[in-house]
Amino acid sequence: MKFRLFASLAVILLSFSAHAKVFRNAYIAFEMPETWKCNLEQTEWVCRSEQTKEAKEAIIILTAKEVGPTDTFALYESHLNAPISVALKGGGASESKIVYKSKSVQINDQTWIDSLHLGSEVPNYFTRYLATIKDKIAILITFSAHKQYYTKYSQDFFKAVMSLRVIASKNLLAKPELGPIRPGSETLGAPISSAMPADMLQGEEEGGKGNNKALLLGGAVLLAALGAYIFLKARKRKR
Repeated sequence: MKFRLFASLAVILLSFSAHAKVFRNAYIAFEMPETWKCNLEQTEWVCRSEQTKEAKEAIIILTAKEVGPTDTFALYESHLNAPISVALKGGGASESKIVYKSKSVQINDQTWIDSLHLGSEVPNYFTRYLATIKDKIAILITFSAHKQYYTKYSQDFFKAVMSLRVIASKNLLAKPELGPIRPGSETLGAPISSAMPADMLQGEEEGGKGNNKALLLGGAVLLAALGAYIFLKARKRKR
């Protein structure tokens, strides 16, 4: 069983595209596809493909804030272990489906809280949450893709996650020109859904229920394998 798991992971890792570039801002660095670009929109960095069609299929959003009273790993876990309510454009609200509950993972010697939801930011989109705290900075990264295209981007997302490095300097807060870093009084991730571009919201509040179960199962199996890989790698490092 263990051999099959590592064999599957080897296939996944070998199939990653060699064409990747590194995005870097004041607090984080990671690899993303060559065709993607990140733009600063107010206090969030929004990363997506420069190709019009693919830009609607998947997106990565990054935000950071000064650590405040609501910033603890325990509170992040508690928040992500409950369905997230989303206000619908036509009125009313819907709740997300938790694909996997939050867990603590080690990525390049940094602890992150990791969770996956469906419909937590935009209806019909999977969103993977990764949140961490280092020194006086709290960071949230969300990886979102439409349910019809999640497997298409899962390898790119996995490569981005595995390459994540927190590079914030200890005196980052003293240099606001390197930001933007939101104040500690705010809640981490509160404006993430509002940072989703309007073209990703169109037509996503109706329909799309036909193959949810199959997509959830397929995504969960893949992510479980990747989660096991991260866990086993971290345990091996500790020995």
